[in-house]
Amino acid sequence: MAVKENILAHKGVWVFAEQREGNLLNVGLELLGEGRKIADKLGVELTAVLLGHRIEALAGRLIKYGADRVIYAEHELLATYTTDAYTGVICELINERKPEIMLLGATSTGRDLAPRISARIHTGLTADCTKLDLDLENRRLIQTLPTFGDNLMATIITPNHRPQMATVRPGVMERAPYDEKREGIIEKIKPELSQEHIRARVVKTIKGGKAQVKLEEAKIIVSGGRGVKGPEGFKLIKELAEKLGGVVGASRAAVDEGWIDKAHLVGQTGKTVRPDLYIACGISGAIQHLAGMKESKCIVAINKDKNAPIFKIADYGIVGDLYEIIPALISELDNTKNN
Repeated sequence: MAVKENILAHKGVWVFAEQREGNLLNVGLELLGEGRKIADKLGVELTAVLLGHRIEALAGRLIKYGADRVIYAEHELLATYTTDAYTGVICELINERKPEIMLLGATSTGRDLAPRISARIHTGLTADCTKLDLDLENRRLIQTLPTFGDNLMATIITPNHRPQMATVRPGVMERAPYDEKREGIIEKIKPELSQEHIRARVVKTIKGGKAQVKLEEAKIIVSGGRGVKGPEGFKLIKELAEKLGGVVGASRAAVDEGWIDKAHLVGQTGKTVRPDLYIACGISGAIQHLAGMKESKCIVAINKDKNAPIFKIADYGIVGDLYEIIPALISELDNTKNN
């Protein structure tokens, strides 16, 4: 009975709206879209939780993206993510406000933050979800994630503890629509924080020399697999991607061979994407790769093997040598541009 009463005391859906250097991450906006659906079914408020310093303008954008309320925790010690500060602030809010569901992106930050929160408030956590649903009668979040090499889908619930927590892969949910006319409540709080609360201190941030590959945000992706045959082949992939205004992706096989950096990896162990156009070049279509790109709006497959599994999900298939087909595509794009 005590467990049941404790569950009933929790109401509302929360989304952690992750920001970096004053910019909202797409995954937070995707979770607002999914959170909006869940909150509407439950008949509760959708709240975005935003932590940072001097980023109040972002709070207004979160309302426009579907939040009913934004709790904005403002403090100079929240400007840069630290586990102790963010965990402490969010746990205090959860204990005080008692949300029913909390969603976070499965980013490097989310994967560090979510388990710390769940352990401290003694609730369950399902990590790296690709689908969320709702058992409305019991107000249970149905959390689904692939397992055993994506051959099985595991469905997980949290029956006895609240909030129900999940991290969700970037790119698997549709981004919430932006509504300029939408209004909501922005609640700014000033948490009591001092350097003593933070065991690890960020002294300096060093950005990598390589440009970040934003596969989850790309509208067009041209990916290469084992059929590219080597690193030189990715120069051709890159040229086509640049002609189309897209970015370069890759399969696990190409990354494992060392032909391209892991930052370009699409699939179960890489990025999950849903671009408007996905061109798979020399990719057979292993289930691990399909898990990361099957939601693309239009899939074009180029492969010499007419029986390659990639053709089963492709909207358009070209059977042939990519070293003949891609140059022909580039030539045609050049001709179209010149005309």
